[in-house]
Amino acid sequence: MKIATFNVNGINARLPRLLEWLEETKPDIACLQELKAADDNFPEAAIRDAGYGAIWHGQKGFNGVAILARGVDPVETRRGLPDDPDPSHSRYIEAEVNGLVVASIYLPNGNPQPGPKFDYKLAWFDRLIDHAASLFAREQPVILAGDYNVIPTDEDVFSVRAMAGDALMQPESRERFRRLAFAGWTDAIRARHPSGRIYTFWDYQAGAWARDAGFRIDHLMLSPAAADRLVDAGVDKAARGREKASDHAPTWIMLR
Repeated sequence: MKIATFNVNGINARLPRLLEWLEETKPDIACLQELKAADDNFPEAAIRDAGYGAIWHGQKGFNGVAILARGVDPVETRRGLPDDPDPSHSRYIEAEVNGLVVASIYLPNGNPQPGPKFDYKLAWFDRLIDHAASLFAREQPVILAGDYNVIPTDEDVFSVRAMAGDALMQPESRERFRRLAFAGWTDAIRARHPSGRIYTFWDYQAGAWARDAGFRIDHLMLSPAAADRLVDAGVDKAARGREKASDHAPTWIMLR
């Protein structure tokens, strides 16, 4: 079973690239972020024509998350985090699909830091960690997939110096990512590729794609029951190089 996460950076603007990727790679489950579309503007018909059922939590012009499942309809189990610091933001949706619990997550960026946006990022991450603990206790295969807006280690970025002041690399952001991992959640990419530079995002600015000046912020965190079934993980890097592509590349895992 293939499960992927993909920040599409505007689902309607990138719909041809999304449909192309779905046809070529055929993920069983795809978690999408940054839809930038209100609920009534989600392209449900095109997604269904591609063979996928879907649930989504939209927001006009900003944020937005969705879960697609090939040949079935995801069964929604939660929309928004418990005690969300700002429930007007559409950043979390959760479903059961074929015996798995899957969440699509769009964690706040947090820039500029310090300031209220960074405080919101940390507060939201704290709520995610709390909710993850309740999912962990169910002892089911759970995948927390999405754009975490956290660069976990120096090996996950093209230049530590260039990103040193960014909210994605602050000690407080990294500490929360480590707290999630230390609670028993497995970072799937690093479980399969323990070392080496693997990027999931390349900015549109300053020739970042051409220079391979990227960083890794899209993660699939697995509960023990899911990690036990992990057989492979990777990034569909070529998708980033296509015309009118998202600035993120799809990131995926294969489970038995």
